[in-house]
Amino acid sequence: MLTPEALLLQFGFLMLGLAVVAPGLHHVRLIVGAAALAWLVRALMIGDELSAVWAGVLFALCVVMAGQRLLANAMVRFSEDEKKMLDSLFADLPRNRARHLFDQGLWLTGKAGDTLTYEGELVSHLYYLAEGEARVLSMGQHVGICRAGDLIGELTVLSGESASATVILDTPARFWCAPAEDLRPYVEAHDDVRRAIEHGFATVLKAKLRASNRTIAEAAATSRQPAD
Repeated sequence: MLTPEALLLQFGFLMLGLAVVAPGLHHVRLIVGAAALAWLVRALMIGDELSAVWAGVLFALCVVMAGQRLLANAMVRFSEDEKKMLDSLFADLPRNRARHLFDQGLWLTGKAGDTLTYEGELVSHLYYLAEGEARVLSMGQHVGICRAGDLIGELTVLSGESASATVILDTPARFWCAPAEDLRPYVEAHDDVRRAIEHGFATVLKAKLRASNRTIAEAAATSRQPAD
């Protein structure tokens, strides 16, 4: 039968194994901290002072680093538009990391008729539409609408490919935009941001496909209606 001291030792090793496959540095620190705490308790129980010191140091380091992250997140501030962007697209991204991402772009105001992307041309910016609407044209045909909460250019901005459609503002709009030439290397250098962006892109793409299907269906239904 395993003694409490032996169970604590095995628990610590189990935590280290989980830390190896943890998805992010923050999770690694939390799991290693749990292992260190188990070993600290075990060392105190068996009177191993040297092991207790090292386990205590390791536990303290994990607590300090985790505390710094919590403090950094608590001190971050967002505008109302940024809060909506964070909640809808990047809810899984730590607040301080989201702040860093948002700082890669800037907020602008556009007027009706402004063109954000041109079909067949390189996408210069990634856009997040906070207010207003834009129409989507492919080969000169209206194929969809972008509304508040949508991303524009997300399919091609990171790959460097040409835009698959032209997007023109239909109304005055407020939007966040980040230069593609700056965003690509930034995302490549930050895995957590890349994962969050890819998840946000997938969410927006699904919504756009549903909206596009509705637009096509409505256009088809209209074309089948008999003329008066």
